[in-house]
Amino acid sequence: QVQLRESGPALVKPSQTLSLTCTVSGGSITCNDCYWSWIRQPPGKGLEWMGTIGYSGSIYYSPALKSRTSIFRDTSKNQFTLQLSSVTPEDAAVYYCARERGGVGSFEFYYRGQGTQVTVSS
Repeated sequence: QVQLRESGPALVKPSQTLSLTCTVSGGSITCNDCYWSWIRQPPGKGLEWMGTIGYSGSIYYSPALKSRTSIFRDTSKNQFTLQLSSVTPEDAAVYYCARERGGVGSFEFYYRGQGTQVTVSS
């Protein structure tokens, strides 16, 4: 059974860089045709796709966040990481990692982590 678990700080100060890691167990992040995404949900709003890293290492970013987002992976640890720079209070959200089912940014998932709440405050 594939499980995803997000980890990282619950509180980040404005202008800092948020770094979250997704640890995948029960399956490899390099599995064929596997795409792994970061999604977030601000309070009172819908899901927002942030970016995806594919099984071959290809990376896709939301145009709205591309200038501040970096996604990379560590295949030896079966993890992939999100970095979001220059955070503001508007970046406060529940952050999820997931394995895509319907294509990049489809909001259709085979598996999704439980999410981690991130607050941006000084």
